[in-house]
Amino acid sequence: MSNTQIISVINQKGGVGKTTTVINLAAGLSQQEKKILVIDLDPQGNATTGLGLSNLEDSSETIYGVLNGEKLISDIIKKTKYQNLDIVTSNVDLSGLEVETAGDSKRAFILRDKLEAYLNDSRGIYDYIIIDCPPSLSLLTVMALVSSNSLIVPLQTEFFALEGLTQLMKTIERIKVSLNPELKIRGILLTMYDKRNKLSSQVEKEARDYFESQVYTTVIPRNVRLSEAPSHGMPVLIYDKTCPGSKSYFNFTDEFINQERTIESAA
Repeated sequence: MSNTQIISVINQKGGVGKTTTVINLAAGLSQQEKKILVIDLDPQGNATTGLGLSNLEDSSETIYGVLNGEKLISDIIKKTKYQNLDIVTSNVDLSGLEVETAGDSKRAFILRDKLEAYLNDSRGIYDYIIIDCPPSLSLLTVMALVSSNSLIVPLQTEFFALEGLTQLMKTIERIKVSLNPELKIRGILLTMYDKRNKLSSQVEKEARDYFESQVYTTVIPRNVRLSEAPSHGMPVLIYDKTCPGSKSYFNFTDEFINQERTIESAA
């Protein structure tokens, strides 16, 4: 069995910096010589385009082709233009999977089984597989939760963010009890932070008071370059490595790796 860690980046709300976190954590880790596979599990395909690939290709060449049984994961892994960083792409056809698998009582385990088969064959070529989940608590999100060792939850520092998080935590607990007892929350990442806005610091304080050490020290700011980078098909770490958004994702990557060392030394 391989030592590959499978991590889902999840929040049922859209627009919280989920895909941005997937792309930039993947890029940051790949620059530190970690081998990364991103799996785009969102029918919008934003991680796909954000890493410079097309979300308009034949759907059998995407994660949909694996989940409907046409392909193996090894058949559809694509290289990005960045060293150590590969991707399994997605497109809009993936949104039909829920209806198409309605009669399959084991459908929550499809992705897990495909990943296990791939990892057993590939002998751990990747250090991390990072899954970009859709912004909903749908079948695809459940599949990701069942498949993962751990989760990163981006939390927008805005009103109602904590209420949405409570709902997500309940879902995660249900999955742990019934489908994946090993699942852990690796951490909560505060995003879209605006230091001029009192609400941002208020949400940060509430999150840190309530979730304590589960909240990463690094905070991702609101940053124009960060929102421009995906339209150029590039991680912000490469698009503009000196902007505040890049600096924060470099810091987050370091924090992630230090957390990993702590986990390993405790094991």
